Amino acid sequence: MKTVLKLLLVSILGLFVLTGCRTATIYNATDHPVEVKKGTSEDEIYRAIKNAGTSLGWMITKVKPGLAQGKLNIRENTAIVDIPYSTKSYSINFKSGSDSLKYDPSKNTIHKQYNQWISRLDKSIQVELNRLAD
Repeated sequence: MKTVLKLLLVSILGLFVLTGCRTATIYNATDHPVEVKKGTSEDEIYRAIKNAGTSLGWMITKVKPGLAQGKLNIRENTAIVDIPYSTKSYSINFKSGSDSLKYDPSKNTIHKQYNQWISRLDKSIQVELNRLAD
């Protein structure tokens, strides 16, 4: 009987730990500086963001001047982000996601995979913007 209780307790604890590890505080890339050569237009910044996102499977569209939107579909997961940009800075902000991303607005948490996608997108944008600095 004690062995069964121990196994049950370990199983429940293990399930709790695994479930809790799947979410993390949501990551937004906020006001990252844009360092490009003088005379670079906002359209060139947008194209750099679009190229960066497209290379990673994101669909990037211009909502209006200074605001792009990115959408990523991977298996049953969908993430949508707003990307405000200018010749001085850009941000990547969570807008919405599929239920499978486990977004919890009250805790500001989301599936940890989302943060990895945003980190890769952010790095890719930086690489593309660096090309405009040369």
